[in-house]
Amino acid sequence: MTTAYAPGKAILFGEHAVVYGRPAIAVPVTQVRACAVVQDAPSGHGLLIRAQDLNLEHGIGTAVSTDDPAYPLEATVRHTLEWLGIETIPDLTLTVSSTVPIARGLGSGAAIATAIVRALAQHLGRAPTPREVSDLVYPTEIIHHGTPSGIDNTVVAFEQPVYFVKGKPIETLHVGQPFWLVIGDTGIASPTKIAVGDVRRGWEQHPDQYEAWFDHIGAIVECAREAIAAGEIAALGKLMDENQELLEAIEVSSRELEELIGAARGAGATGAKLCGAGRGGNMIALVAPKEAQAVADAVRGAGATNAIVTTVGAIHVVVGATHELPRRDAARC
Repeated sequence: MTTAYAPGKAILFGEHAVVYGRPAIAVPVTQVRACAVVQDAPSGHGLLIRAQDLNLEHGIGTAVSTDDPAYPLEATVRHTLEWLGIETIPDLTLTVSSTVPIARGLGSGAAIATAIVRALAQHLGRAPTPREVSDLVYPTEIIHHGTPSGIDNTVVAFEQPVYFVKGKPIETLHVGQPFWLVIGDTGIASPTKIAVGDVRRGWEQHPDQYEAWFDHIGAIVECAREAIAAGEIAALGKLMDENQELLEAIEVSSRELEELIGAARGAGATGAKLCGAGRGGNMIALVAPKEAQAVADAVRGAGATNAIVTTVGAIHVVVGATHELPRRDAARC
């Protein structure tokens, strides 16, 4: 038996604009995670997927439509077997479960796919690198999201804070001083594919306006990156609020998100914004440690179905290539 896990993720800054070549910052959320367990099965059994949270059993090779919940699971398995060079379906049982809430902007699909890739590859004799895991999960992200940025599979596979620009080498993020976040769940599914598609239509109809908004979001991300690296955590709250204003402008916020954001700010959060595709899902708030519980309680009181506290800790590892952090005129931030 082989067991593997993968965390959730939260986007701190840059969602939606990251699809259009601007940077984003995301962190793993280890308080929630997906789990995949692979066990040998009798000869002739084939490969059976059991998804406990979906009350689903599916045999690889059984007819499945693209809108079936089993489809991305089978696709992940097939991509992994192909990468391993295995042409005959092995006799295995794959059991998946997850505490990452589905369709809430916390990377549920990427977490489940990452756990599957890790468990299946390790059980069959390979230990894929984070880069290999991320690349194998990306096609599943296309199934879930249509035109994904690639940030979910990246941060979940590497399990480190990342600065991400689509099509460029990944940079894990130096965190000069740990900081605390409260993540509040609206309880409403966040339709990533729909929200991303609506933003694309808006961009196609009003390209100059949307490009200006995306440029502004990209500048916020750069300022946040510098503040995080320097340990200037107090600067992040204002940047979160500014990013939220732009996300409202591109119409991916919602009344429910804004109620939770307002409650978090009222309870002492220094900044707050939606997290992920928007129109539901989660919001995040920057908090001082002593304020974390009060903010979490306020967010629940405002209607959140759940609120968790997570810490982004000090880490400084660069993956793939070394990049110097550019110095910027403080007035720009």
